[in-house]
Amino acid sequence: MTKRSPWQPSPWLGLAVLALPALLVSIDVFVLLLALPRIGAELHASSTEQLWILDVYGFLLSGFMITMGTLGDRIGRRRLLLLGAAAFGAASIAAAYSTGPVMLIAARAALGIAGATLAPSALALISGLFPDPRRRGLAIGVWMVCFMSGAIIGPVVGGSLLQHFWWGSAFLLGVPAMALLLVLGPILLPEQRHPGTGRFDLPSVGLSLAAILPAVYGVKELARGGWHPLPVAALAAGLAFTAVFVRRQRTLADPLLDLRLFGDRALATTLGGMFTGTMLTGAMMVFITQHLQVVAGLSPRDAGLWILPAAIASAASFQLAPLLARRIPPGRLIGAGLLTSAAGAALVVLVPAGAGPLPIVAAFVISNLGMGPMVTLATGIVLGSAPPERAGSAGALNEVSGEFGYALGIALLGSLGTAVYRAVVDLPPGLPASAASGARDTVTAATAAAAGLPADVAAPLLAAARTAATSGLHVVAAVCAVVLAALAVLTLRMLRDLPPLTAARPEPEPALDPAAEPAPAPALPAADSGR
Repeated sequence: MTKRSPWQPSPWLGLAVLALPALLVSIDVFVLLLALPRIGAELHASSTEQLWILDVYGFLLSGFMITMGTLGDRIGRRRLLLLGAAAFGAASIAAAYSTGPVMLIAARAALGIAGATLAPSALALISGLFPDPRRRGLAIGVWMVCFMSGAIIGPVVGGSLLQHFWWGSAFLLGVPAMALLLVLGPILLPEQRHPGTGRFDLPSVGLSLAAILPAVYGVKELARGGWHPLPVAALAAGLAFTAVFVRRQRTLADPLLDLRLFGDRALATTLGGMFTGTMLTGAMMVFITQHLQVVAGLSPRDAGLWILPAAIASAASFQLAPLLARRIPPGRLIGAGLLTSAAGAALVVLVPAGAGPLPIVAAFVISNLGMGPMVTLATGIVLGSAPPERAGSAGALNEVSGEFGYALGIALLGSLGTAVYRAVVDLPPGLPASAASGARDTVTAATAAAAGLPADVAAPLLAAARTAATSGLHVVAAVCAVVLAALAVLTLRMLRDLPPLTAARPEPEPALDPAAEPAPAPALPAADSGR
């Protein structure tokens, strides 16, 4: 149910309140990457502790997202969002003023749990604020652009902060936004909850954590260090607990995750498409960013500037896709977008080593343009296909599919690219044994080894390593192109019956829950709610 106050503010004001924290939280994540060396030096954190400082946030964010999505459906999405915002702000302050690595790891863990409340609650609230599919698509696009913009301006903001302030300033970026959300959220956001959704099953929460956390750990470690027994065992344990979790959900009258959601063909198809698309394009982004720095020889700042057109293309596509979907059926639009992304990936295959950054960035721009319909329209389809009482769970599934897809893509395609590099690298003769050993492993190690060698030895070593790295990129891009094209065909087939986004579906006014707390009602004239 949705509890409204007599004064009904514009839903676009509510969207602004939801979008600002998404922007600043995204910036916060990228700033940490820049701050980590100073954190390690000033807190005397070991390499293992630094990895936990970096990774514990993502582990617990992924682990608790499904739980928080379902919890919001039960206790109220606005209430959960505000609780999460308060906890996120407090944990950010604790992280900023941490006195040691253990305290910082604990604060980052709290940030992950609090952060798990934000995206599912925000997406569910957007679904309620914009019942018209046309306007919902635009709203999701705006929210996605704000979240993605953090990746664009994060390094710039982070560099400026760390140049003038101490490392803890990186964690304080989100605090003003969370404070603003706590003040304006009760006024501009309607409470949404659905009574009668049943009890909250705590054993299912434990099983979901036991399924997700080892799986995320295993995938991340496979991406970082390759195939070793521990991450493989963790991944296997996660899959085993997933089977137990699914079995329990099938037996419960009030499951933590209603598996009947997957019975909706549109929802299941778009979730699968989001997972696969994120897996492929996320890995492509990592490879192209590395290529610009290691093969093209750009600095991190210059590489970031070259990637900026691709990010702008994504933002434009996020906004354009919902407008086109008013005339073109979403299935066709998503399929055409995926084919465009496949064409962009195929163009990457044609870029030779030494071609400079322009051709590969142009191909990446084309690929990013094509992903807009999948990201925005698929998210809208997931939220619109789920029953209103399960909107939080649907939002959580949407976010978890992206998280897992990105991590798995880096692990699988990263391993493929590394294997190709090792198979084709042709090192020049006369290299010292230590330099040759590292150079056979990765292009990064080859570049580091070349820095300590005479110019007449380093030049052929760099040429061989960069040629091999480009071959690895070509193979990864070719795989992405083929799979994206296949995904486009599948999407066209599975979503062929979806009509264009022409009008809102008529929905009866739900009964109000007398237990829900009304939002404050300022004595102002009624405003257009946009409903």
